[in-house]
Amino acid sequence: MRKKRVLLFSEGFGTGHTGAAYALAEGIRRLNPDVQCRVIELGKFLNPTVAPWILSAYRKTVSSQPKLVGMMYKTQYHKSLNRLTKLALHRIFYTHASQVIEQLRPDLIICSHPIPAAVISRLKRQGLDVPFYTLITDYDAHGSWVNAEANRYLVSTSRVKSILTGRGVPSELVTVTGIPVHPKFWESYSKTQLRQELGLADIPTVLIMGGGWGLMFGKAIMKSLTARMDEVQLIFCMGSNDKAVAKMEADPLLNHPNVRILGYSSEINKLMDASDLLITKPGGMTCTEAQAKGIPMLFYNAIPGQEEKNSQYFVELGLAEMLDSAVVDKWFSMLLREYAGAGGRQKRQILPERQQPQYCAATVLGLLGKPIAETAAAEAWSSPPPKVRSEEAVYLTP
Repeated sequence: MRKKRVLLFSEGFGTGHTGAAYALAEGIRRLNPDVQCRVIELGKFLNPTVAPWILSAYRKTVSSQPKLVGMMYKTQYHKSLNRLTKLALHRIFYTHASQVIEQLRPDLIICSHPIPAAVISRLKRQGLDVPFYTLITDYDAHGSWVNAEANRYLVSTSRVKSILTGRGVPSELVTVTGIPVHPKFWESYSKTQLRQELGLADIPTVLIMGGGWGLMFGKAIMKSLTARMDEVQLIFCMGSNDKAVAKMEADPLLNHPNVRILGYSSEINKLMDASDLLITKPGGMTCTEAQAKGIPMLFYNAIPGQEEKNSQYFVELGLAEMLDSAVVDKWFSMLLREYAGAGGRQKRQILPERQQPQYCAATVLGLLGKPIAETAAAEAWSSPPPKVRSEEAVYLTP
């Protein structure tokens, strides 16, 4: 009997969209190895010459003109992509999308970015007979995500569901699944053992993530972060920004045994478990991974638009604060007091079922009519956090 096939389309604008697609694919495989998944950044796959140029231009715009990005987000917030735009996208960049689908013969298509979702919706109008789901990868829903041809929306929270239903999407087509995270984030590890494994000191530890494109905050914040290097360990994870890594490594201020400077890391899950506090941009994927790990967050330089909405969501829940020098001093002082009094900050997070990191993959398998393998289910759900009635996550501290 032919195995079920799930085809996930994304685009490389930032790292979260494709990261969510890979996370869902790995989660599905973890829960049922008989389901085949493939992730494709569609524009890059079909136009390997043009796509990198477009992504580079987008990156420069976000870095140099964030207010322009925010203005475009807000002015188009309630608008879906119109048919003329979808036609232009298809003709210029995605002419062969239907051939890819015909060759791979998926049983389900999931899009984790609005542009391939718009392309698939147009193919659906032309007769494509494959179920098409949209996976929204933030804690907000821009109008560009909405397509009448989508068979289902997988969303982060009931708030996002309300935004979609307010735009006319039938309630029964919107499923609250949480944003998927890689199975590496489903499990927790001993902080003490991880620090030994990673060569870290067993002292208050702060993980500072620069996003997929590197770190972006000013000298005042850096001065606050480095003021207590003798007492607080700093791990800088700079993503793909090799120039920033080289510059930081050459900075005498950061030449300290309690400072670790990393580029891209495939062990963010372990770094989060080894840390007591996360300083990051509020990207949807990073926030969800941190939520799964139960680590509090401080946000900086939110890109106007979806990152601002992500930031607002987690700050309102009490799971994060906005970064400034006073907040850094407050958190560092609190961590030092807690380590002195209790031998390390003990925190845990209660997540309702629909916010547990396995839930999105399990939901997709259920919609496919494929059961979760018994051994995978036992492993994935071996120690789920207690259930709560509210959909929102809550931190409990001693």
